[in-house]
Amino acid sequence: MPSLETELDRARELSVDDLADAIESIGFECTRCGACCTSHGEDEHTATVFPDEVRELQAASAAGDGADATGSDTAEPDTTAEARDWRDVARPMPYGLTEGEDGPEGETFEWALQTGGCGDCAFYAEDDDGVGACTAHDDRPLICQTYPFSVALDGTSQPMGEAVDEAGVVRAHECEGLGRDISREDAEALAAALKERAVRELEEAIDVRDAYAPADTGAGEVVVHDSEGAKRPDGTRLSN
Repeated sequence: MPSLETELDRARELSVDDLADAIESIGFECTRCGACCTSHGEDEHTATVFPDEVRELQAASAAGDGADATGSDTAEPDTTAEARDWRDVARPMPYGLTEGEDGPEGETFEWALQTGGCGDCAFYAEDDDGVGACTAHDDRPLICQTYPFSVALDGTSQPMGEAVDEAGVVRAHECEGLGRDISREDAEALAAALKERAVRELEEAIDVRDAYAPADTGAGEVVVHDSEGAKRPDGTRLSN
């Protein structure tokens, strides 16, 4: 298996034009079905988010950025609003945790976007007609910007849904918007975001690996290891 450093070099050398060609050959147009933002059966929505992306979403909530439930950028800044708490934006990735008597416990190595009571993304909302939209669309994480695509490199995240198509290093995951026409401009923008995401994921993985030290977690305790160090579920450093 190639080292993470080797895969990072490959990610940095990816051609945006080649990625855009692959995306064009597969085709994609978002139908706003909401499948990528909602839970599936007993499986809660799970989308990885970087620490800095959590802070951006926190700040955006106070600024009133984002889209309303119709998908229009109509939200007005609210000078009285406060930034969301870390826990309102992100939760420890459940993979690797075990269910103890007092709830989840153990160590995990990523953050996931927070979910609501029904398991849907906390930033997903539907209007009166049942049409869904992201309420933080302008500040959504890279994995959301690039869904349903990923790159076939070790150390990168694969989004929810099985890979159903592949062109070069680009994988397409289950989505009803696949196979639809996409403009070259949109394909290039998506390709640029996809490359950025691959690089960021590998940089994050390397930083987590290099900084990792086993945490002494007791019953009901969860520790998240990210590129900034070991943290509690509320985003504060474990050493604090």
